[in-house]
Amino acid sequence: MKLTLQNCFLTACLALCPILLFAQASEQNPGAQNLDACKAGRDTCDRSKLSQSELADVALARRADNLANCRNGFDPCDRSKLTPREATALAVADHQSNVSACNGGMGSCDPSKLTSSEARDSSLAKHQRNLADCKDGIGDCDHTQLSPSEAGAVNTARRELNVSDCKNGAGLCDHSKLTASESKEVTVAEHQRNTQNCENGWDQCDHSKLTPAEAAQIDNSDHKRNLSACRDGQETCDYAKLSPTETTLLAETEHKRNYTACLKGYGYCDASRLTAEEIHSLPLKNH
Repeated sequence: MKLTLQNCFLTACLALCPILLFAQASEQNPGAQNLDACKAGRDTCDRSKLSQSELADVALARRADNLANCRNGFDPCDRSKLTPREATALAVADHQSNVSACNGGMGSCDPSKLTSSEARDSSLAKHQRNLADCKDGIGDCDHTQLSPSEAGAVNTARRELNVSDCKNGAGLCDHSKLTASESKEVTVAEHQRNTQNCENGWDQCDHSKLTPAEAAQIDNSDHKRNLSACRDGQETCDYAKLSPTETTLLAETEHKRNYTACLKGYGYCDASRLTAEEIHSLPLKNH
């Protein structure tokens, strides 16, 4: 263990040495600190203390920072300090960014900067977004922008979506918009969903909507689920719902479990529930 700690100490020292040496060098060399401040554009920069080569390094660093700010849309960005090649590359990037914004319907889109072809593509993308919103019933759907065939497709999609919502019990179901056959399908789906909820013991169960056969089957499932919970010692167990025979068998099972725990020294043991004969049969260390 001592060797391991020594190795760890040496490793930590070796890792920290470059940092400590750099900090010490910076403290002993104010010129390096000033150069870093100038490269970063900090107020503590004193350009009068820089050599010609350092001034050139600072100019290069500041130009790189300015270019990065302009490309990322950050401030400060001085486009007048860009080279012709940098200005062209930035203009290309800005144009592509605006095209993407227009095609995506973003607020930053400037349609006046699009070419005729790009404007047509952007208009088509906007039309497709509106069509999708109308079909899905979301967003700002403008029905006046739809063609007769598109309006028909939208009505079909909305009707199918309403039927699906009604069958699944989700979304915005409007029963008044269902046809007679659709209403029958929805009624069957709702009944099946309620039956499943009752079978699983879920809250969304209405026993009044069950058939006598379904109610009997679900009562049996509920009883088995409660019996299993009681056997496992779960909180959901309702002992009042057990039959006298089940209560007796459960008590016997629990008594055996308790005796086994006391006998082997594993699990919860309540010695007060043991018979005198069982207590005497326990190893002395378990008394």
